[in-house]
Amino acid sequence: MAATKITIRSNGSIRVEGDFEIVDSEGGVFDLAGRTTIGLCRCGHSENKPFCDGSHRKAGFQSEIKARALPPPVPKPTT
Repeated sequence: MAATKITIRSNGSIRVEGDFEIVDSEGGVFDLAGRTTIGLCRCGHSENKPFCDGSHRKAGFQSEIKARALPPPVPKPTT
């Protein structure tokens, strides 16, 4: 399987393709029924969170995304 590719869609979902798994905050694994491509909700209006159900269109969600460089991470203090 190809490496995981994550695409942030302007005015839409986060598309995840490739070899991946999705887990909840307690470590439970979502059964994706063999899917290798899914859309994750970015607008907060989906009735099927964390997955996108297209509600962003009805809600008028807008968020234009362009790739950019992040600053270097801040080093964690040593204890």
